Formats: sequence, structure tokens, C-alpha cells
Amino acid sequence: MVKTKLQRFKRLPLGKHGGVELLLIQSVDGLGKQGDVVEVRPGYANNYLLPQGLATEATPHHKRMVEKHRAKLMEIEQARLKSFRDLADAVGKLSLTIEANANEEGHLYGSVTAPDIVSALKQHDVHLTNDQIRLDGVLKELGLYTVRVHLHHEIETELKVWVVPTAQETGKS
Repeated sequence: MVKTKLQRFKRLPLGKHGGVELLLIQSVDGLGKQGDVVEVRPGYANNYLLPQGLATEATPHHKRMVEKHRAKLMEIEQARLKSFRDLADAVGKLSLTIEANANEEGHLYGSVTAPDIVSALKQHDVHLTNDQIRLDGVLKELGLYTVRVHLHHEIETELKVWVVPTAQETGKS
């Protein structure tokens, strides 16, 4: 009976340090990211990683497949970075004008926030999200501001934002 229980588990390849060498199918906190080859104790492999579908045997075939997949992902990431760089160039050349209600001293009755800037950018066919606009604080006065735009962890640009008073209607007395 003991022999059949031992035969139930397939013999897994051993790593350099005596543990079992596995290829992670999904990222595991404290162990590694998807596609990493890790070495763990046999019990952890047989009782958790393999039954949960988090890892598989690290065969040479599986390793080659992961490398091909990584190469394709790198191509996709490079194309994405290029599109972000092009967008950063376009945003860097823009100068937005946002109208706001202000008193005679130039203090705004409200403030200009990231959603205001995003909606002004949409008029120029530039679609960003509120969290990509990085303000040092709310814009509460008339004037020219330089606003940071965060597109990717490697790509940031600056945008010129003019806050001007709203056009007053003529003909009122």
C-alpha cells in the first residue's frame, strides 16, 4: 500500500540545491512571477503548487515555450512604449486654455482640477485618465501652469495650462 502511494506522485526534476525545480504558471507572492523557474521543497510542490495549478514541471520544452512567450510580450511592450512616447510628444506640444470664474484679484471661485484638464484634452482628441494628470495642488488662481502628465512608469511629459477668466458677456449694464 505504501508503494502505490509513493508511485502516485511523479518524480519531479531536482534543482541545484536539492529542491524540486518548477515553472510558475501564475505569480505567487514571496516566490516569483509568472514564467519564473523556481526551486522549492518537494512537499510545497506536491501539496500546494501543483494541485492548485500554480506551477508545472520545468521541462526544457516548457522553458522554451516561456522564452518564446516572453519574446512576444517584449515586442508588444516595445510597441506600447512607442505609442506612449508619441502621445507624450503630442501632449508636450499642446497648450490648453481653461476658462474659470475669478474675482478681480485673479482668485478662482472654484478650482481647476485633473478632470477639468482631462475634459479640455478630449477637445484636442487626446484621451487620458484623471490619475495620469499629476497636479502639485489644485489650481486656484489665474495664470500659466506646468502640469506633469504620467503616461507610463518610464514616460512623463509636461503640459502648459492657461487658466483664464471666463469671457464676460457684452451689452450688460
